[in-house]
Amino acid sequence: MKNSKYIWMNGEMIPWENATVHVMSHALHYGSSVFEGIRCYATPNGRCIFRLEAHIKRFFNSAKLYRYPLSFTASEIETGCRESITKNDLEAAYIRPLAFLGAGSLGVVPKVDVPTDVIIAAMEFGTYLGEEGLKNGIDVCVSSWARTTSAALPVLSKAGGHYLNAQLIGGEARRNGFAEGISVTARGTVSEGSAENLFIVRDGKIYTPPLSAAILDGITRDAVITLARHLGFDVIEQEIPRELLYIADEIFLTGTAAEVTPVRSVDRMEIGGGSRGPITEALQNAFFGLFDGTTPDQWNWLDSVES
Repeated sequence: MKNSKYIWMNGEMIPWENATVHVMSHALHYGSSVFEGIRCYATPNGRCIFRLEAHIKRFFNSAKLYRYPLSFTASEIETGCRESITKNDLEAAYIRPLAFLGAGSLGVVPKVDVPTDVIIAAMEFGTYLGEEGLKNGIDVCVSSWARTTSAALPVLSKAGGHYLNAQLIGGEARRNGFAEGISVTARGTVSEGSAENLFIVRDGKIYTPPLSAAILDGITRDAVITLARHLGFDVIEQEIPRELLYIADEIFLTGTAAEVTPVRSVDRMEIGGGSRGPITEALQNAFFGLFDGTTPDQWNWLDSVES
């Protein structure tokens, strides 16, 4: 990640180094924040943000689930995202809207007058799991940490505190020499990566865990499902037992940061031919084709920065 010059903070563009918060902010003590990860791509038609409206809708839904009041409209946040790109003279970038509870209460349940601050940062951001991983696949493991479920937290909310669970899953994997960790539910079925949704391919069909498997309702996941069906593939949302990972023909991960990343091994067991499979490659081509013009944007997913 490379720092930018400016950050949008509570409706104003301020220098990056001035975007500070008080050490007694509620979010710092209790993880009381919600956020989004959004990508802007340089396309033949100029700078475009991928599925901006869908991301901001989820941002507001995340805040609603935790009853965090937001003093800005969805339109104002979308405008702030565009301004964050233009003010920082960025072409391709990662955009991070974040809403968090500020200082004013040390109680776990915050007082009603605790402010909710909102920032939008945009910065240069490369391939999350590596360029080599996009082409040849990554090595993953099944984590010893189970995914937090809706019995404990509203997992459809993209909330900061939820990512302590993700840190345990991803951190364990990296300490043991893997690029990423895969979590399972309390029932032992497959959930997702530490910060990515998961798909497996078996006998020409594509399977992915349902929302009831404690996954985030991924926007890239939804796009890939749409693209796959458009290409004629069957996509089935169903619970996946852990052992099916080891005998899958292909596995890939999706997310704003990960985009579409193949998996070549799970727990050091080779998947398929041990490299990117043909269906994964077809979906990568369709996905990245949205940004180089080879896949027509018939779903209106690209939001022009200049608009």
